[in-house]
Amino acid sequence: MLESYRDLKVWQKAIDLVVECYRYSTAFPKSETYGLSSQIRRAASSIPANIAEGYGRGSRKEYVQFLLVAQGSLKELETHLIISERLHYCTSAQTELLLAHTAEIGRMLYTLIRKLRPPTP
Repeated sequence: MLESYRDLKVWQKAIDLVVECYRYSTAFPKSETYGLSSQIRRAASSIPANIAEGYGRGSRKEYVQFLLVAQGSLKELETHLIISERLHYCTSAQTELLLAHTAEIGRMLYTLIRKLRPPTP
């Protein structure tokens, strides 16, 4: 039995992703401080935050809703990462590494959502 959202592997991996995204975006041009760099950091931070908030809600339905929001933030993050690569703010190797992490987290979220949703008749 889980005692906390912090025991969830998906939350732990999402926290790791946030740290990686902060490191990734430090090399961006100064002009992107409040632009793409900020958007990457916000989208990344939103993933574990929504997992945690949903876990703390009183109902399974609300939990699933917050997991879906986390999944949306994950897709937003992937988009920002691809844009930053196309702008040559980072290497394709750096982006591919982060996208591999987002794919893994996406699979984990999908599995968790499927387990929490009631079966369809």
